[in-house]
Amino acid sequence: MQYPSYNPASDNLPLSDEELGQLDDLLADLPSDGAMNIEALDGYLTALLLSPVPVASLAGEAWIPLVWGGDGEGQAPFTSGKQRKKATLLVLRHLNSLAHTLSREPQAWEPIFSQAEEDGQELVDAEDWCTGFMIGVDLGGEAWAPRFENDATAALLAPIVLLGGAEDQLRPEDLARLHDLHQLDALSREVPEAVLGLCKQTG
Repeated sequence: MQYPSYNPASDNLPLSDEELGQLDDLLADLPSDGAMNIEALDGYLTALLLSPVPVASLAGEAWIPLVWGGDGEGQAPFTSGKQRKKATLLVLRHLNSLAHTLSREPQAWEPIFSQAEEDGQELVDAEDWCTGFMIGVDLGGEAWAPRFENDATAALLAPIVLLGGAEDQLRPEDLARLHDLHQLDALSREVPEAVLGLCKQTG
């Protein structure tokens, strides 16, 4: 299956709330357990834009199918080519919109995080977003290594790694932080400034 490559000059019109909802619903209805939700997709695309490996240098097949857990063996993730094309175009448009905002208006950028309310307080959960970001990091492989070895960028990446990494690799005290809604909220609120810091450090 061939996919279009990312073209920075393409349409960067942000997806409307309705279009974001459509894309989230489309991904949620796929049979693959590995399909991302809209929060994970947003994090994944952000990582691709910050990656030392330019996303424009990658063939579409190298990164687009990861959004829905791969093209599958035996069972196609989409019921039709039209559905696949719609999802692909929405993903590419969201990527272009993110690229435009992060490069030209970074202070206007807002990640898509889950939100809940407890006792009248709004709590933020960036775990899915960070999981998607880490999938993007994994795709870049060893190219990310210098950023984890550099004290400044490693510190910025720390809350993203903690929220998006595999739980079985966490220390018990860090796992306890993720299971406390208020500590999870505090960690999640560190992520936007971390991403903007990475933009400055790596831009």
